[in-house]
Amino acid sequence: MSDIVIGILAILVGAVFCFRGIIAMRFVIAIWGAFVGLNLGAALVAAISGDGFFATAMGWTAGIVLAVVFSVLAYLYYAVAVVLAMSSVGFALGAGAMAALGVTWDWVIVLVGVVIGVLLAILTLAVDLPSVLLVILSALGGAVAIVGGVMLLFNQINTVEFDDVTVTSVNVDWWWYALYIVLIIAGGLAQSRMIDRERSMRQQWQSAPA
Repeated sequence: MSDIVIGILAILVGAVFCFRGIIAMRFVIAIWGAFVGLNLGAALVAAISGDGFFATAMGWTAGIVLAVVFSVLAYLYYAVAVVLAMSSVGFALGAGAMAALGVTWDWVIVLVGVVIGVLLAILTLAVDLPSVLLVILSALGGAVAIVGGVMLLFNQINTVEFDDVTVTSVNVDWWWYALYIVLIIAGGLAQSRMIDRERSMRQQWQSAPA
């Protein structure tokens, strides 16, 4: 049941982030923050208790609490929004790239994902990056979430593996990568028609409608 719920959530949140990430940046990143908080809360409970991912009421409760906290903070504060969005997208991209390259050392995959996530968040805060970068990153991150959600629905992966680092090195067929690339291109094209390329990411966040 948790596979279906998380899979549907991942597809919905990923679609909004992939195709509309730049339009209502504050609202979209608040949703992304909620999704990150939900998964982080469940992962922490799973790591501490030894139970499966979303296998207990405590895991769901912790996930929902962190989802609300992250969502509110991401909506109110630009720095929090950037850290949540860029670090999670950076981690997904870094870990995904390592897995795609055939790296089988799980700790290396996780480490690269964390480093890229942290560096991307720091870079975004330190430099007033153009809003077009958000289009690229949101398309990449949204595509990751959509593909992951579809894989959950089709039993290619499942949530009970999420507390096991071996899930980062799962082998998948080529068409999953093809779907990922198609989503990136489609999301990038959809958003590129809607942005002011002269604006910075901070200006886009500040002027985004609630």
